[in-house]
Amino acid sequence: MVIKAVCVLNGENVKGTVFFSQNDEKSPVVLSGEVTGLSKGLHGFHIHEFGDNTNGCMSSGPHFNPFGKTHGAPNDESRHVGDLGNIIADDSSVAKVNISDSVISLSGPLNIIGRTLVVHADQDDLGKGGHELSSTTGNAGARLACGVIGITK
Repeated sequence: MVIKAVCVLNGENVKGTVFFSQNDEKSPVVLSGEVTGLSKGLHGFHIHEFGDNTNGCMSSGPHFNPFGKTHGAPNDESRHVGDLGNIIADDSSVAKVNISDSVISLSGPLNIIGRTLVVHADQDDLGKGGHELSSTTGNAGARLACGVIGITK
């Protein structure tokens, strides 16, 4: 049975909708959608721990990291569960989202439903930038837009 979820991203200038789909608990989660209003280039893309946007994106907490690992790239052995790397905005300020991730899940202990998806202002250095924030946030900068991931049919 396919599990599906959706996230509507809202920020001052950045908006978007991201759809999530997973065939079963052992298969990867596929993310698809679009984010608009971004500056051209790479932007950090993460799932944060809490589904709380009462204080904007700041109340969503840190990256979803139940194993206490350091920040990394989506394919790294040591990464936060919520580390999805970067999305790339084109000349028209639009980023097409097309990600497949085998760590996050839409069920079970690594379930991301009810957590917050965040788009950041800057490029995620994937934990390799040498900045003091590289190992925790990828030094990806401000939180431009966010939304709680909800189950859909």
